[in-house]
Amino acid sequence: MMRNRSIRTILAMGVAMSALSATPTFAQIAAGMAEDEEIIVSARRRDERLIDVPVAVSAFGQRDLERLQAVDLSGLQGTAPNLNIVQGRGSATSANIFIRGIGQPDALQTFDPAVGVYVDGVYLSRIQGALLGLNDVERIEVLRGPQGTLYGKNTIGGAISIVSRKPDLNVLTGQGSALYGSFNQILLNGYVSAPLVADKLALSVAGQYDKRDGLVTDPRTGRKYNDRDSLTGRAILRAKPSERLELILSGDYTRQRNELTLGYATAPLTGVRPIRANPYGDYDYKASTSFTGDEGQRLDHWGLSLTANLEVSDAITLSSITAYRKLRPDLFIDIDATEAELGDVFVGIAQEQFSQELQLKWNTDRFSGVVGLYYLDEVVRSHQEAYADDLLGIPFLRFIDDRQRTRSYAAFGQATYDFTDQFAITAGLRYTHEDREYDRLTTVATSPLFQALFPPFSFPGSLPAPFNNDNKASFGAWTPTLTLSFKPTPDTLLYGSASRGFKSGGFNGRANSINDLTVVVGGVPTIVTQFRPETVWTYEGGAKGSFLDGRVRLSANAFLSDYKDFQARVGGGSLAVFPVLNAGQLRIWGVEAEAAVRPTDRWNVRASFGYLNAEYREFNDGRRPPTFSCNPTGNAVICEPAFAPPITFTLASDYTLPLGSAGSLTFGGDARFVDAHFLSVDNRPNLREPGYWLANAYVQFDAAGGAWYLRGGVKNLSDARYRTDGQEFSSVGNIQTVYFGDPRTWNATVGFRF
Repeated sequence: MMRNRSIRTILAMGVAMSALSATPTFAQIAAGMAEDEEIIVSARRRDERLIDVPVAVSAFGQRDLERLQAVDLSGLQGTAPNLNIVQGRGSATSANIFIRGIGQPDALQTFDPAVGVYVDGVYLSRIQGALLGLNDVERIEVLRGPQGTLYGKNTIGGAISIVSRKPDLNVLTGQGSALYGSFNQILLNGYVSAPLVADKLALSVAGQYDKRDGLVTDPRTGRKYNDRDSLTGRAILRAKPSERLELILSGDYTRQRNELTLGYATAPLTGVRPIRANPYGDYDYKASTSFTGDEGQRLDHWGLSLTANLEVSDAITLSSITAYRKLRPDLFIDIDATEAELGDVFVGIAQEQFSQELQLKWNTDRFSGVVGLYYLDEVVRSHQEAYADDLLGIPFLRFIDDRQRTRSYAAFGQATYDFTDQFAITAGLRYTHEDREYDRLTTVATSPLFQALFPPFSFPGSLPAPFNNDNKASFGAWTPTLTLSFKPTPDTLLYGSASRGFKSGGFNGRANSINDLTVVVGGVPTIVTQFRPETVWTYEGGAKGSFLDGRVRLSANAFLSDYKDFQARVGGGSLAVFPVLNAGQLRIWGVEAEAAVRPTDRWNVRASFGYLNAEYREFNDGRRPPTFSCNPTGNAVICEPAFAPPITFTLASDYTLPLGSAGSLTFGGDARFVDAHFLSVDNRPNLREPGYWLANAYVQFDAAGGAWYLRGGVKNLSDARYRTDGQEFSSVGNIQTVYFGDPRTWNATVGFRF
């Protein structure tokens, strides 16, 4: 293990040095290329050239997403350094996002994400419903590392900012496409932008319909699961009543109606109906379920936002973002993914949030920045049912009803001062205060034996004094940042930064008894009603540049992150116990590099590389053998951080062949590598991905003038079997379930543009 880690470390340093020193070689092959457009991002809440931003950020435009054959956010998996983004944990609607090995330890709605997802500046509080379609996207920005100053809480790992296409005030534009592919997939996309009053008012409407048969077959019944069935739409009304005032009203709606999403049992299941591990042999998209009716997964997700931008003067702009969102997923999940009724659940969530942000931005010759205020009011209610008749051979039905309300307040500011045309300093500070309240009631509605084993439990009412009123908590944090930057030339940048991130604390949303709230502290069992916030300091240095009129773009950076009070949901030592720990300290360091090159006008080459060295420096795990423990002796941590592959790598290329007056033909493809990593905090050997390669390819014909096109594509060319996520509930019948990515698929698309 140590030898492999050393080899990876040497490789990582070599790649980083190569990226920084590759300019002469690229310059030689790039001679005579046409000038590329500048890449503009808003990572610092204002529009800037990508090469001027002293932040580790990757940007994907609409053309990039088409090349990647990306339908939703999961299409970005492995395409940016140290980015892991997949469909998550038994739900067709959830996004499991990790950046630099940091993400959400449990999919339950009472746990907060560590990577913030923003749509046009509006924060999405939950991972449910965050696997967004991409048909009307102008660009996606992936910001790596804590973004606590400008983006606030729960961006301790990074942020993903999605920017929608805004309607043009003067030009009628539109596009549409129809795709047919493997498993009878039908994907319809449409977008139109129309000026209603020239220079004053415009409207855009976008829609996507995505339906596909199931990938997984239950051999016992022949029924198909893991399908796609979604309908999404977005409308944006843009108004400019005057030269200095812009108003943008946006509304979106997503509807999903899916069958179950099944994983695969990788460990022998216990109970009165034992089932062997890997019940159908090596995985081949076969799995079973004890659900036999119309149980499936439904989601309705909609939101409204109003953005106002007022230019107070040529140098000062005042912005307001007001938003309301409502999320309603009703999910049946067979966690054990077998015909046994061990981990079968229903989770119905009703979430709504209101947010308001005010920003004052200024930009003068030497001094620029933003100050602002932020408010979020979120209410999450859930009704859950758990079915486990095969656990002890006695009918078991548990009901759970809970409610969490969060009010978050923040004030922030960040400013950049240019001492010279080359040297600048950026400093920022944010203070966040959060009030959280949580109530929970658990009851068992079946046999007297189970009622005796699992008596009714309410949080906090069932707790002994002085804890029986501990359902309210307040958290606060200062999150500063400091960056020094130097520009040797107008198109190159060197920078160093230090920043702090903050992830909110909260309550254990799996607490069904006092045992779930009991952890061992100093050898003494102690009731802990809430877990503390998680914090990080990250130190980073990097370089980026654009050469040969933008035809060669390079960036590389190295970072070190020290996390404290790392939050972890682990398996319990008792039946159906799920404690949440502030496990201790975590250190992650790594290097990242990206390159985009045009050797000729017709040929594009893109590459990205990420290296992670992640280790627990402290893991306060009170569990002891024979129960699994990440710290079995109390003196030596044996676990590795989950979802932290040491190496991620992508290489992509496309070449366009002109066909004269007929149009052009483009050949493209990409290869992605994701290294070995664990899929659970408890490093169960069965919940580990050994590492995989994915290769994708396409060919596209564009008619002269670009009015219409034909495209054929193949994804996962080698038909690789790769694990994307896991469920670890070993205290319930030894459940250890993994989820796999899609097999090889093909698609054919016809589209038009005007």
